[in-house]
Amino acid sequence: MPEQEKKNEVAVPVIEEELVTGRREVKTGSVRVRKRVQRIRKSIEMPVVKDAVKVERVPVNRVVKEIPSIREEQGMLVIPVVEEEIVVRRRLVLREEIHVIRSKVTERATAGVNIAREQAFVERLDSDGNVIARSKPKEAKTASPQKFFREKGII
Repeated sequence: MPEQEKKNEVAVPVIEEELVTGRREVKTGSVRVRKRVQRIRKSIEMPVVKDAVKVERVPVNRVVKEIPSIREEQGMLVIPVVEEEIVVRRRLVLREEIHVIRSKVTERATAGVNIAREQAFVERLDSDGNVIARSKPKEAKTASPQKFFREKGII
């Protein structure tokens, strides 16, 4: 090439842009959950079964040859009470019997019990950790103690 043409020649670099794609995590916010246990005193009513005993003293005053044994007759416990009596000869006299009659009595009793309930407070935070929203805990629906005991077959 002639010298003059080389001087008019300009080198132009060819540049090509490339697009590079990718992903990265960016914190845009977060959520904080706090729980609080609340103790509530409730009264519950439930059946209570206890034995009721009725004691009757039944005079007998009958002479016996030996001490009768304790026995049960138709759900009643019979406890003999004997006494020695001095006569010309000694003999046993059944003075009385104690009849113990047992029956079941069901009453209603009320007892205070402590139960625990958790409440959750949720706070939404922005990327700097500042609270931007709060939620109130929902009121928990509690089943009645009577319903619980009925479902368990207790009453």
